[in-house]
Amino acid sequence: MTHKTVLALHSARRDDIADLTTRRPLPGPGLDQVDPFLFLNHHGPQVYPPNNRGLPFGPHPHRGFETVSFILSGEMAHLDSGGHESVIGPGGVQWMTAGSGLVHAEISPDRFKREGGPLEILQLWVNLPPHLKMAPPRYIGLQREDIPSHDADDGRARLHLISGTYADITGPIDTLTGVFMSTLDLAGGGRIHFDGLAGRNVFLYVVDGAVRIAGREIPRWTLVTLDLAGDHLEIEGLPDARLAFGHAAPIGAPVVAHGPFVMNTVDEIRQAITDYNAGKFGNVRL
Repeated sequence: MTHKTVLALHSARRDDIADLTTRRPLPGPGLDQVDPFLFLNHHGPQVYPPNNRGLPFGPHPHRGFETVSFILSGEMAHLDSGGHESVIGPGGVQWMTAGSGLVHAEISPDRFKREGGPLEILQLWVNLPPHLKMAPPRYIGLQREDIPSHDADDGRARLHLISGTYADITGPIDTLTGVFMSTLDLAGGGRIHFDGLAGRNVFLYVVDGAVRIAGREIPRWTLVTLDLAGDHLEIEGLPDARLAFGHAAPIGAPVVAHGPFVMNTVDEIRQAITDYNAGKFGNVRL
């Protein structure tokens, strides 16, 4: 057994969007991606007043990748041109495969705009390999109660499993590329172990608190990059901590990104823009 080692820590940089507090650790200085994990925005935590304008993400297109949104507090409404619609509350997750092309909106429901309240959301972009770039779009919305949990270390560590398998549970989302995805709650001194990680890139972002990995302390609002070869990882809470944690096999293909499109070549980006302008992605009416 070989332990994964910490390569670098990447602090989230402040980059607010309108009145939405936003931090972004990925991409960042010296870090383009953690293949296949491309992009992470951390919105909040903040409290919206009554009669607010809500989230600013009206209808916009995507092609060539997947979005995973973690609703940590508050609510987020989803609508897309494939006919999917839902409002996901605290502890829930939205997993959208843009694939060949989709228009979606991520907005606040009327109740939240009217009453206000706390809001904290993570959005992660996960790349698709070349042969799946044009996969049919799909959307899965999960509430907190749809996501199974596993307790470890006498209840001092709790894993909420979105996709993949851990111990005796399997996450409800069957991903196209075998991505393991979860959130973790760790009490002070609580530990959790992961095996079978050789050849897989780890996505690990500390939302709250701090953790220790391989003797190194990782503060909140920090993304960790780990070596590819190690097959074992232990995470310890210092004291209490909350994390987004996943892992996946790297794709190793060229990445050409332009705004909301992530493809493998410039020509494919041009085609995505042409298709979107021609109305081939459909539309969303709010």
